[in-house]
Amino acid sequence: MDKFDVIIVGAGLAGLGAAYTLAGSGLEALVLERGDYPGAKNMTGGRLYLNPVRDLFPGLFENAPLERFIAHEGISIMAKDRSVTLNYTGNELRDEPHQSYSVLRSKFDRWLSEQAEEKGVSILSKIRVDDVIKDDGKIVGVLAGADELRADVVLACDGALSITSEKAGLRLPVSPGDFALGIKEVIALDSGVINERFNLEGDEGAAHLFVGEVTQGKFGGGFLYTNRESVSLGIVVGISDAAAVTLPVEVPVLMGAFKRRPEIAPLIKGGATVEYSAHVIPEGGFKALGNLYGNGILVAGDAAGLALNIGFSVRGMEFALASGHFAAQTVMKAKEAGNYDALTLSMYKRLLEDSFVLKDLRSFQETPAVVGNPRFFSHYPELIGAIMKDVYSVPAGAKERLYPTIRKRLTLGELWGLFMDMKGVMKT
Repeated sequence: MDKFDVIIVGAGLAGLGAAYTLAGSGLEALVLERGDYPGAKNMTGGRLYLNPVRDLFPGLFENAPLERFIAHEGISIMAKDRSVTLNYTGNELRDEPHQSYSVLRSKFDRWLSEQAEEKGVSILSKIRVDDVIKDDGKIVGVLAGADELRADVVLACDGALSITSEKAGLRLPVSPGDFALGIKEVIALDSGVINERFNLEGDEGAAHLFVGEVTQGKFGGGFLYTNRESVSLGIVVGISDAAAVTLPVEVPVLMGAFKRRPEIAPLIKGGATVEYSAHVIPEGGFKALGNLYGNGILVAGDAAGLALNIGFSVRGMEFALASGHFAAQTVMKAKEAGNYDALTLSMYKRLLEDSFVLKDLRSFQETPAVVGNPRFFSHYPELIGAIMKDVYSVPAGAKERLYPTIRKRLTLGELWGLFMDMKGVMKT
């Protein structure tokens, strides 16, 4: 056909969330995906928090190809020669409906695209969008190779380095400090082996984060999620550190060292890497958000910077699904009004503001600056590791009492630095 109601650029969770919401609405929606199929290029650590989006997609997740529900949480603070681990489990993590699941995006996204297609949405793969089409200051379509595809609204869901929003003039100048590079391996293991190694039963899963030496003291960290018959293992490093002129970080080298750590090697022993992927991740939070809408265009998911890293949890997939849903609702309202200008489409931002998406991003807007403190990735892991080494040490002679053992590490200078750092933490 000559014109669509909406063209969605990118078949990630934002684009597919919008497509699924639009399906059956009577609007003609076209999804354009650069990969071989939806999910072929999509990558995340692998954890989807369902509570925020269940009501937006009623009944959708009951038959979804989810992996394991997360019943065990963990975080490890890694020094060069030792680590300190905190594990948590609670009955609320086992109660149904479960709060979160591990997912494999290649499987989950492909399934979600099939649900949208069954409801009438058109999805074309292996299509790269190169530019937007403008008419008197309004976005009226996209250029895909030699093809001009026109629509009343374009929805940019093409990832953290969104070409579509950039061409539309909605994107703020890119700052390397607002992005990180993530790499991940999916390592196949027998389900019984996974249950034994991670102390799991049935469909229980574990999520574990790592900070410190895993990124050689640079901003970032490691993650591990258990799937049904594999584990997702990876690291995230700030792009500013990875590309530093002095002492650049070679991410694949870090990944190799991470896999050899004594905390990790026994967990993946005998496993075979069946998938390797890399992904740019928005890390700037609320203060780095660009324009979410314009004349004839909306921006959702990673393309809009809708992701949240608060240290002990990393969220993005539910933000993508929700923003896609609200973008679709906005398109439907604009269709009713017969108007697709920026004022009409500004409803999208209001919907996001009334939801968990912008409420959570605003609540934690100071967090990126706090978690970016280099002392949290270099100084404190070594300090905590040294204290624990002293606490657990049993010398040949008499052992020092506990308080003096700890106090000798906490000098006045150390305590002052800790106080100043905690002042920052209090803003989160």
